[in-house]
Amino acid sequence: MSKLNRTAMIAISAGLVVAAASSSADTKLLKFAHDNITDPLENPAHACAAVFNNIIETESNGSITTEVFPSNQLGNAREHVQLLRDNVIQATLTSTGAIASYYPRIDVLNLPFAFDSNASTYEVFDGAFGEALAADIEQVLGDVEVLGFPDTGGFFAITNSKKPIRTLADFEGIRIRTMTVPAHQTAIQSLGGQAYPLAWGEVYTGLQTGVIDGQMNPIPIISTYKMYEVQDYMTLTNHLFSPYTFMVSSAFYDSLTEQEQAIVRKAAESCVVASRGIARVIEASDRGLAGLVDQIEVSALSDEDRAGFRDAAQPAVIELIENSGDPKAVELLNLFRTEVEQANEVTSHYMD
Repeated sequence: MSKLNRTAMIAISAGLVVAAASSSADTKLLKFAHDNITDPLENPAHACAAVFNNIIETESNGSITTEVFPSNQLGNAREHVQLLRDNVIQATLTSTGAIASYYPRIDVLNLPFAFDSNASTYEVFDGAFGEALAADIEQVLGDVEVLGFPDTGGFFAITNSKKPIRTLADFEGIRIRTMTVPAHQTAIQSLGGQAYPLAWGEVYTGLQTGVIDGQMNPIPIISTYKMYEVQDYMTLTNHLFSPYTFMVSSAFYDSLTEQEQAIVRKAAESCVVASRGIARVIEASDRGLAGLVDQIEVSALSDEDRAGFRDAAQPAVIELIENSGDPKAVELLNLFRTEVEQANEVTSHYMD
């Protein structure tokens, strides 16, 4: 090789190194943390994360890369919110309990026995109420973008180790674990139970040792975390629907081009859809109710008893929020109730 050719090759190689370095510098890294296992077919959270990340990486042409940190690798769900606000991570799914200390108005979602169907929840969180809630979270926190409200697994059921719960009288004295949110505690107490706030990581041990008698969660979570090993009874109360809040860091979002922001929002929409789809599939599979009926005694509320539960719990939670001294929370609650009523009416006619 001539001296000229060697010089040319060195120049080309140097140029490639510089170009690669420049390309690497232009690539944005999105770190996504959540508190669930890493199987998109096992839980709605990772189904959401997997779909979101796949769309981001493929449609951005590599300008955004992603890393997932599941199973509380970077701390618990509440800590994820702070890490997001500090832009240490760029995306997270947070439960109502985890976000409550940053945004107490999230409690308006915890109006018990509000929804008639899963379809009603989609109408409400994809509509005017979801938009208003997202805007208020963004305004209060000031450093996040809310991209949607994915499914955590559907409606809540209640399990316990004492006896079947079919009536209000059955609830008397049963110690039920709740999230550390006032509306959850108020709802359980209004039904005659004893509310016992406890961190999620302590729930199974608490049930095992008898510190608590029962807990409430969507059926896929009850199945995935094998609550039936330490619980004898489950009641299909369907009393709460508590979605995740899907947020990204404003600092990260603002660093994106308009095209990249559009990709992120499109990916988020697909994430929400994926979470709902896998939640319904799990509910209908042997990892849902079909698998639990052989492991735990299952009861469903009659229409009359459900109405009695609703009449006992709803007014107590409404009073709690109306007496909070927060006019914006009351405004959001009123919008929530209006939108839920309309959604229940609309979805009741889907099959007419």
